[in-house]
Amino acid sequence: MRRVFLMGLTALPLLAGCAMTPPTALPAAVVFFTEDSAALDPAAQGVVGDVARQAAAQPEAPVTVLGFADPDGGRAYNRALSAARAENVAEALRQAGVAPARIRTTPRGPVPFEMMPLESRRVEIRIGQVAP
Repeated sequence: MRRVFLMGLTALPLLAGCAMTPPTALPAAVVFFTEDSAALDPAAQGVVGDVARQAAAQPEAPVTVLGFADPDGGRAYNRALSAARAENVAEALRQAGVAPARIRTTPRGPVPFEMMPLESRRVEIRIGQVAP
């Protein structure tokens, strides 16, 4: 039996009986980046706009922005890159009308490749729950 958890537009299959527990809160959206970049492309700007509309519907909910990077290039470099990615997404959310006091950025630094390198080069945006 397979269970699928939706994460933005990406389905994440999990096998029944797997020791992995499902996440308590799925991201409202995921923004992907190219290698060694913290710049938001037009598609990312569209995702941020969608999240800003979702956040407007929940005006009291916190918005958590988690930045990630792949493990290439050294730990300190990737920690800084994940922080820059999270801050750029947070700034785009502020420009889209989300109150700065609601936004919390958390750089997670380098994470191993999950399926493809692109999956590690991401920012997760969560509405309504502060990330652990």
